[in-house]
Amino acid sequence: MNEHVRISRRAREITPFLVMDILEAAHRLEAQGHEVIHLEIGEPDFDTPECIKEAAKKALIDGQTHYTHSLGLPPLREAIAEDYLTRYGVTVHPDQIIVTQGTSPAMLLLFTSILETGDQVILSDPAYACYDNFIRFAGAQPVRVAVSEDDSFQYRPEAIEAAMGAAPTDKTRAILLNSPANPTGTLLGPDRMQAVADIAARSGACIISDEIYHGLVYEGKEHSALEFTDQAFVLNGFSKLYAMTGWRLGYLIAPPQFIRPMQKLCQNFFISANSVAQHAGIAALKQAAPDVARMKATYDERRRFLLPGLKALGLTVAHDPTGAFYVLANARHWAERFGGSSLKLAFDILDKAHVGVTPGIDFGPNAEGFLRFSYANSLENIAAALDRLAAYAQGLE
Repeated sequence: MNEHVRISRRAREITPFLVMDILEAAHRLEAQGHEVIHLEIGEPDFDTPECIKEAAKKALIDGQTHYTHSLGLPPLREAIAEDYLTRYGVTVHPDQIIVTQGTSPAMLLLFTSILETGDQVILSDPAYACYDNFIRFAGAQPVRVAVSEDDSFQYRPEAIEAAMGAAPTDKTRAILLNSPANPTGTLLGPDRMQAVADIAARSGACIISDEIYHGLVYEGKEHSALEFTDQAFVLNGFSKLYAMTGWRLGYLIAPPQFIRPMQKLCQNFFISANSVAQHAGIAALKQAAPDVARMKATYDERRRFLLPGLKALGLTVAHDPTGAFYVLANARHWAERFGGSSLKLAFDILDKAHVGVTPGIDFGPNAEGFLRFSYANSLENIAAALDRLAAYAQGLE
């Protein structure tokens, strides 16, 4: 190794995505012949709906395999705008939409476009594991606001204001929302969303709303941040709702003045999103509603099966989650055997029960001692996992 070749600070300081460490350890066990039940990964177990695959086949046959407009195919952006009008009653011009290779590149475009060194972004604790790294990569600082299981992991507006008040006013650039949320399954009500939008308006901050789990709501109704403010950046995509994780298709909705700067980044770093996937996305929005309804009903059945099963194991779920496909359960009495470490607990469960679960610490210090369970798996596998976890719990006694 050439000792003069330096690894950048950005690469050295980025933290691992722990759920991927669990998944990769599970794959090693599977390679040794063990059967692992995967409740760790947030990936639909359904195949992509047939109408979407057929649209992709047609695009290939028709030769739609070239670069597209850097913002995305105009018919796809028009379909996304129409979807937001139909679902939320908000008007989005197609030219306010940037289609990306999944939602993660959209985050990279967003955070590098709006953040300067020293800026701050408010986000909940717990929250999606990768938010911190996107924010820090842009030179800014995540400021976490603790949310409580006793309050359904809901943002409290007064806690957001307190966190903003602890920093120079002009340093808080954005407040990040994720509803339904990963890892909690929490759905923010319209009153709280309006209160957060009001705080942003008073402070000059913007709202960033990650709406990737919209459509996967089993009680209540999801709301877009665009219902409450036009100074919002919306992240969304096709991976979760349409079972299209491997297609890598997402999008970003932004106020008009930000589109050109982001487009220049897109042109330089990504050129355009996958052409075939974009044609498939049009079919998803226009034809896949019956498939989505079927998948959603199945997720709900699994949710209603998993929740009492976890509670019977003595894992605490103070309020039933109503969106996404996750349950964040309090396992601190199990984690005590491992010095309170949810990571050590998760690896021990994997090694002894061959069940993959995600450690709460992946999502922030306030979730330490919790475990996230994904019900994006079959009822049969969930039932088998609960049996294995029951046997594991007996071994802890």
